[in-house]
Amino acid sequence: MKKLEEYVRSIPGFPEEGIIFRDVTTVLQDADGLKLAIDSLLELLKGIEFDVIVGTESRGFIFGVPIAYALGKPFVPCRKAGKLPCETVSKEYDLEYGTATIELHKDSIQKGQKVVLVDDLIATGGTIEACAELVEELGGEVVKIVFLMELAGLKGRERLSRYDVESVITYDGK
Repeated sequence: MKKLEEYVRSIPGFPEEGIIFRDVTTVLQDADGLKLAIDSLLELLKGIEFDVIVGTESRGFIFGVPIAYALGKPFVPCRKAGKLPCETVSKEYDLEYGTATIELHKDSIQKGQKVVLVDDLIATGGTIEACAELVEELGGEVVKIVFLMELAGLKGRERLSRYDVESVITYDGK
């Protein structure tokens, strides 16, 4: 059986020289790779008690929904600004060049709920940190954050040091 890393396509020099882009689409396009990815993320949640899964747009949806389904938990989408139809809470965060805003519906997390956050990749950690802060603003408790891949050279884990963070695959560089 192949290791999950073997399903990830690495593209040197994209989007710029010195960067190795880790392409998750090759995991998704292979039934065995996709199953291994979901099963590996599920393994990271063994023994964790929680009420709801929140996934960040858009690849957090891809991995979060099957995990929620497999565990019989609800799924909450954390979306880019302006995409949710009801009353929201929002958080602006820094990007490498500029800012972005993400939102949750105000009624998506109930006070006291234990929440797991899911995304495909942790780089600098800005998006998932903003998502965690929104969950907390709504009264939820982030009990675990899981990623399929981690770019350790960008130090996102340090930014999230107050949370329980795990990744299936860790790449040393950027």
